[in-house]
Amino acid sequence: QVQLVESGGGFVQTGGSLRLSCAASGRTFSRYGLGWFRQAAGKEREFVAGISWNGGSEYYADSVKGRFTISRDKRENTGYLQMNSLKPEDTAVYYCAVEFLGRSWTEAHPRDFTYWGQGTQVTVGS
Repeated sequence: QVQLVESGGGFVQTGGSLRLSCAASGRTFSRYGLGWFRQAAGKEREFVAGISWNGGSEYYADSVKGRFTISRDKRENTGYLQMNSLKPEDTAVYYCAVEFLGRSWTEAHPRDFTYWGQGTQVTVGS
């Protein structure tokens, strides 16, 4: 079992930045791919960014490329999502997930991940 706890969400004005954290405990998560998803009100959960188990590869949804950066610190068992140039359409609950079992990161889907955090709200004011 892996327990994930997200933090770092909050309210920010358009153009601002936030850094989300995903703290892992339990079985070591250093062997797992890590993903970030988000779910806006009334919408399906969507893939935002992913990073391979060794940190060697990163993947981003087109909507966040160039603005968001995913990273991980294996020593701290923590994943991060640095979000810059935030827009109102980035408003959502953000979730981290680990143990990617899908075929392709470019087609990552919530069903491809085993463990999930509880989510953290990000609200971007216009």
